[in-house]
Amino acid sequence: QVQLVESGGGLVQAGGSLRLSCAASGRTFSRLAMGWFRQAPGKEREFVTAINWIDSRTYYANSVKGRFTISRDNAKNTVYLQMNSLKPEDTSVYYCAAARSLYSGTGPSEYDYWGQGTQVTVSS
Repeated sequence: QVQLVESGGGLVQAGGSLRLSCAASGRTFSRLAMGWFRQAPGKEREFVTAINWIDSRTYYANSVKGRFTISRDNAKNTVYLQMNSLKPEDTSVYYCAAARSLYSGTGPSEYDYWGQGTQVTVSS
């Protein structure tokens, strides 16, 4: 089994930056595709970004392209989400997710493990 714990959320002004971290434990961090999703009140969980295991290829939702960057440090069993040029519409609870796959996906159903989430609030 894999446990995921997110951190790094908080309150930031529009145009500012945050870096989220997701630490994995319980099972090897290797051979897991990793992703970030977000969910605002009254909304369904939406895909933000993901990174493959097999080739480290990354994928981004159109709404965050050019602003967010996903990366992973396997030595620390941690995946990161660098968030720049934040907008009020980025306000959400952000969730780290892991899939027992060499390739990541964009649908929540494709992921096997989830963190508890970290709140990101962008003020305007």
